[in-house]
Amino acid sequence: MKLHEIGSKIRKLREEKLLTQEQLSTRCGISRVTLGKVERGELGNTSVKTLDLILFNLGYEIEFKSNQGFGLPTLDEI
Repeated sequence: MKLHEIGSKIRKLREEKLLTQEQLSTRCGISRVTLGKVERGELGNTSVKTLDLILFNLGYEIEFKSNQGFGLPTLDEI
């Protein structure tokens, strides 16, 4: 997933929960400006912790996967 796709997905999730940027950023303890940059895909120096906070407050979590399968699905994923 590309950076702008991550931001678009976060914006969509926020809007589905009927939250403003101000409301979500306050819940996360980050600035509205930072959230706006994330939603535009301007992640720059945004930490994994910040993304984790945003997703947690939207009811999601970050999942790490191994890349050993060269992008192919595992048997469990099929």
